[in-house]
Parts: sequence; C-alpha cells; structure tokens
Amino acid sequence: MGMGAEVREKIARRAAQEIENGMIVNLGIGIPSLVPNYLTGKPQVMIQAENGILGIGPTPAAGEEDGTLCNAAGYPVTTGNWASYFDSAAAFGMIRRGCVDMTILGSLQVSGKGDLANWIVPGKRVPGMGGAMELAAKAKKVIVVMNHVNKNGEPKILEECTLPLTSKKCVNMIITDMAVLEVQPGGLKLLEVMPPFTVEDVIKHTGVKLET
Repeated sequence: MGMGAEVREKIARRAAQEIENGMIVNLGIGIPSLVPNYLTGKPQVMIQAENGILGIGPTPAAGEEDGTLCNAAGYPVTTGNWASYFDSAAAFGMIRRGCVDMTILGSLQVSGKGDLANWIVPGKRVPGMGGAMELAAKAKKVIVVMNHVNKNGEPKILEECTLPLTSKKCVNMIITDMAVLEVQPGGLKLLEVMPPFTVEDVIKHTGVKLET
C-alpha cells in the first residue's frame, strides 16, 4: 500500500503535537521532514540535523530554495534567525551526549517491545544507517512515524522484528496512518485511532496484542 501526500501530512501534523516549545528535535527523512511545517506557535523549537544545523524552519516555497542550505537528507530547508551551523562531528556529539530531547524517525518495522528496524532490507541497496542508531539510542524520546502496513498489506508492528535492528527497546511512541500507540513496559497501548479507521481495523492490522 502506498501513502498519499495527504496521509503523510496528517501523520506529520500529529507528530508535531508531541513537540513542546523549547525542545531540541532531530527529524529523520521522509514524513519526519514535514514536521517543521506544523510548529506554528512554538517559536523556540530547535530542529537539529546531523549535517550541522540547529534551527531548521519550514520547507521553502518553490523557487525560494537556497542551494547551500539543506537537511541531512539533502533536501532544501529554511532556517530561523536563531540558527547556528557547525560540522557533522559536533552534530553527532550533541546526539551522543544526549542533548536531543526528541527524534522523529521513519521505520520499516517496530516490535511490541519498542525495537526499531529502520535502516536496511537485506539484499537491497541503501545509502546507509545515517544517524538513526545514535538517535534511537540517545534521544530522550523516540517517536516513529510510518504506514501501519507494508505494500503487501502486512503489519509493520510485530511481536518481533524480522529485519535487522537499528536499536533495541528505544521507541516510545508510534504514529501511523491508522493509530497512535504508546510503548509501555507491558506492551503497546492504543491511544488514538485515526479516521476513517476503527479500533477493529487497527487490531486486525497490528501483529502484536494491543491494550485498548
């Protein structure tokens, strides 16, 4: 199953609600990169990127991109007046030191215990893990945004991940096109159901038992 632009924006908008003013937040590629567009009213949120920016703003309008200004995935970004720039070693130092309050990442699979598998499908070429391993292990809160099922209609939330892990027991919350789930010590708790889906839809398409 593919994911239309409208659904991607809906997930990003919901993820943005978890960000509090004053946080330092790192965003993964894909849906997470849309989150800065929904931070109106939170002027002190500092978006950090591994390539060396602190203070990323909304996506630039078409024709207004700055060819020298991009996020870690290489996509054009804007910056606020408070932005600062540094090398990638300093950027990773911030992450590894635990200075990032929240990271929002895409994923291929998440387990009921909060294990994250988001960097490789064996046999397929990928650009690499990037900063996902450090972010998953060191960010104070890890939120995953993704489709609830894969393109074959199979659950991406499983009892155990079948793909190579990025990090174990690191995910705090999962936001999908179907639901918002919280990873708790006893398993996954269903917090919200996204329209037009029902609780039954979410349970049917989740590969692990949910607390509702």
